[in-house]
Amino acid sequence: MTRSPITRRHSLLALAGLTAFVAAPHAFAAARPHVEVWKSPSCGCCKDWIAHLQANGFDVTAFDTGNTDVRAQLGMPQQYGSCHTGRVAGYALEGHVPAREVHRLLKEKPSAVGLAVPAMPVGSPGMDGPEYGSRKDPYDVLLVQRDGKASVYQAYR
Repeated sequence: MTRSPITRRHSLLALAGLTAFVAAPHAFAAARPHVEVWKSPSCGCCKDWIAHLQANGFDVTAFDTGNTDVRAQLGMPQQYGSCHTGRVAGYALEGHVPAREVHRLLKEKPSAVGLAVPAMPVGSPGMDGPEYGSRKDPYDVLLVQRDGKASVYQAYR
């Protein structure tokens, strides 16, 4: 049986695609969003928040240089400040923002500065370790607008 040149070409292209997939499957996987985090070098809850992000599908690069200057550069008002500041896809992340809400932010793409969980509420990601027992304080994840105003993006009770 003789194959036509078109069939042979399609077979070769299919084989090349399969070979590329087997050789480098990570190239075909969806890219994990990358978060940059600025924090104090000695802050344990910041490290725990980073671990929370990594466990929930994010790649993270941390900078142990503090976060006050970066918070201002990203346009996050001081009143929403916390112990660490992140940046993902052009959005600021201030404090212990749950990964679930970061994924939602990236999906919805609102016109905003980013998300903030002001202060350090016990029970939020990174503030939920064994040293806090089973305590969980209610808190809000805020969507911070460019004019500095914020609205509740998600309430945790």
